[in-house]
Parts: sequence; structure tokens; C-alpha cells
Amino acid sequence: MHMSESSWGFAHFLVQVDTVGLCVLAILTAMSLLSWYLIVSRLWRYIATRMRSRVFVTDFRRVRQPVDAELLRIATGGNNPFARLLGEGLQACQSLREAGDGVNARKTDGLGFELASPDDYVSAALAHGVTRETRHMERGMTPLASIASTAPFVGLFGTVWGIFHALQSIALSAQASLDKVAGPVGEALIMTAYGLFVSIPALLAYNAFTRQNRNLTVDLERFAHAVFGLLGLGLAPGEPQIVELPATATQRTDAAKVKVEGAR
Repeated sequence: MHMSESSWGFAHFLVQVDTVGLCVLAILTAMSLLSWYLIVSRLWRYIATRMRSRVFVTDFRRVRQPVDAELLRIATGGNNPFARLLGEGLQACQSLREAGDGVNARKTDGLGFELASPDDYVSAALAHGVTRETRHMERGMTPLASIASTAPFVGLFGTVWGIFHALQSIALSAQASLDKVAGPVGEALIMTAYGLFVSIPALLAYNAFTRQNRNLTVDLERFAHAVFGLLGLGLAPGEPQIVELPATATQRTDAAKVKVEGAR
């Protein structure tokens, strides 16, 4: 007697699956829920951050004095990475002003080290701010990468275990017809399909977020150049200056030194 086609399927698989299979399904379900939570939360946070950053950068391009930049930062309350990066530069300048003669006194006493140029301190503070914001943007990426890489193997393990369990049941029943073998094996492949269903969205989201983070890091580096030009050289930030300035912290420092030496 042949078993009808409707007797096999996902419902029959859930009824027949053992404890190990249920554990695999529970793990894959937890992975799926976690990945979608990370995807939705990060997407929402990215959209909100991008909108606030766009408004802030537009307002910053109208700034002409460091005092106006400080007022703009206070007005935003550091609600975006560009405002926090500007705060790093302003804090570095404030620290240099507060140090004053204390730096020379420590040099006389043989304490501390000689600072070649105050520009180096501000440039280092901005580079640190870019690094900190980059690290902040990468939060939650590791679980996505882990889910994308491990979910197919978890599903494959469930498939292997399901096939083993099905073949063992067939051997005990002494019935090795095609319908007795193909049905359980086909049901076991559901685990592999479920693993891919969990893995593919996580992988696509990880790649998309990685690209977004990389683009945002480039924008932060360009913005750091504009902040350095405003605080150190008195250059009003503008669209051409933000785009044309070099991209690395070392180039920022070298470009500032050339301009200062030329002014002398």
C-alpha cells in the first residue's frame, strides 16, 4: 500500500521529528529572530542617523567661526556621529588652551614630552573620534556575520540527523521501498532549506551594512578635514573643501603643516 502524497510534508515532519531535530529547529528559529531584530533595528538607526547627520553637515557648512561651531554642536546635543566628531576637535582645542603655561612648566621640570605642534594634538583627537565612531557603527555586525556563516551548517546537521533517524526507522520496519525512503529523506532536507532561509537575509544585510559603514567612515574623514581647517587654519567649511581634502590622518597633519609654514 502506497502512502498518499499529502501524508508527507512539513506537518508530518514536525510530528515525526525527535528531540535533536526540535533543538535544531529551535536554534534556527532563534537565529532568524535575532538576525531580523538586528536588521530592522540597525536599518532604523541608520536612517535616523543619516537624516540627522545630513541636516547637521548642511548647517556646519554655513559656519564661519569656531564659536558658531560650538553653538551648533550644543544645539544638536551630539545626536549624530558628525556632531560628536566636532566635539572631539573642540575639546582638543579647549584642552590646549587650558594647558597654557602648564605645558612649559612640565618641560622645565623634565616631565612629559615635547609637542612638536598643537596641530598634531588636534589631528590625533579627530583621528581618534573617527575610529571611535567606526567602532560604534560596527556594533551588532558580529552576530549577523556569525548567523550568516553558521546557520547553513546547523541546518545541514539537522538534515544529516534526520536522514540517519529516518534510515534507522526504515531498517527496523524492514520496508525499503522507494516511498518509504524518499519521504523521510525529503522531510529531512527541510532542515537544510530552513538553514539557508535564516542565513541568506543575514548575509545580505551584513554586506549592505558593511558598505554603509565604509561610506560613512569616508564621510567622517572628510568632515574631520573640514573641522581641522576651521579650528586650526580658520578656513570656513564648504562643499569643495570637504571633498578635495586628503583622506587620512597623516595627510591631514602634513597638509596643515605645509599651510602653516607657508604662512610663516
